Amino acid sequence: MATQSWVGGPVGLDAHVRTTMVGTRAVLVMVPTMTAGTRLMDLVPLFDGDHRVQVVFTVPQADLVWHGLDRYATGLGGLVVPWDQALRHEWDLVLSASHRLIERVHGRLLLLPHGAGAAKSRLYSRKSGGARVPTTGLDRETLTYRGRVLPSAVGIPTSREMRLLGRTCPEAAPAAFLAGDICLDSLRAGLPYRERYRDAFGVGVGELVVVSSTWSPHSLFGRRPEFYERITRELPNATVAAVLHPHIWAVHGEWQVRSWLARARADGLVVVPPERGWQAAMVAADVVVGDHGSTTLYAAALGRRVCVAAWPEQDIRAGSPAAVLRQAVPMLDHARPLAEQLARVEPVTDTRVVEAVSSVPGHSHARFRTAMYDLLGLPEPDWPARAQAPLVPRLHRGEASC
Repeated sequence: MATQSWVGGPVGLDAHVRTTMVGTRAVLVMVPTMTAGTRLMDLVPLFDGDHRVQVVFTVPQADLVWHGLDRYATGLGGLVVPWDQALRHEWDLVLSASHRLIERVHGRLLLLPHGAGAAKSRLYSRKSGGARVPTTGLDRETLTYRGRVLPSAVGIPTSREMRLLGRTCPEAAPAAFLAGDICLDSLRAGLPYRERYRDAFGVGVGELVVVSSTWSPHSLFGRRPEFYERITRELPNATVAAVLHPHIWAVHGEWQVRSWLARARADGLVVVPPERGWQAAMVAADVVVGDHGSTTLYAAALGRRVCVAAWPEQDIRAGSPAAVLRQAVPMLDHARPLAEQLARVEPVTDTRVVEAVSSVPGHSHARFRTAMYDLLGLPEPDWPARAQAPLVPRLHRGEASC
């Protein structure tokens, strides 16, 4: 139930969160993981310049606490309210890029994916006790609670996933809208600034080679942690940057990640911090070496030269975004020198890659803004909804910059 015109704040909102603005709508941004947070930071700038909207952040509290998450949320510079306080309030709009604890908040919920594609690329998810449970990521168990559809609106990136939702959770289909991929559109907005990003990475006359890893025992970092030392050694004339999934930092801790990569860092490896910089790295890259993670897929969708160096052959869902990626890019042979293989990698031109990420490239921000203002019960601002280019990262060659 949206709070209408009021002075001092919505009913039930604690005093230090109240606003002096008449008629302001209160928007809660849920940050259960850094991955979700970085995705939502592509979305919330759509409220920029609108004095009718107050954005508030919260870190949902569960048994699993991610290392560094509170510091990340605070570092966004927004108002961060405690989780128990967030649960006491009826919000005009709740934004989430994760299914975690969305059944506990009160307000109209807009749900969007935290990676490339709304549907999972894995065949199975791991539940408590280690059971392998079939999943698509658009299942009834994640979108409903006690028979109630949780989101008021679900942003779906592709037409194929819209059809999948109609099969896996038809009761949620009326809430779904074809949104495209807000991250891909933001990455494309950064293309005119590619040279600026390359300067931030210290790229001179050579190439920028980005090594991208998701998190899991099947990831590039999980399977071949020695690869980072090898690639910096075999490509002495290139700038090599490592992009690690935020969960790697959260699970192991920043000190440990820096320690494991110390030898590669001494040889010049640039380690991109988890909260800022991976988007600029994908735009700036000449070559991306990755795995089945979203960052590798985004690089391919941008038309970069991409190959994969690790792949979980037994756990990828047919037709998923990751499966499309694997068909479009070559596999690295670890038994052969890296330089000659990377020199032969061609830019990705397979149109199926972009189609696996977004059915409406270039239109995601406008579609998401329309959905958010519909839920808020407000007319949209009279200025256009535009994608913002990724921020220029602050990096130092050979340092983790955390």
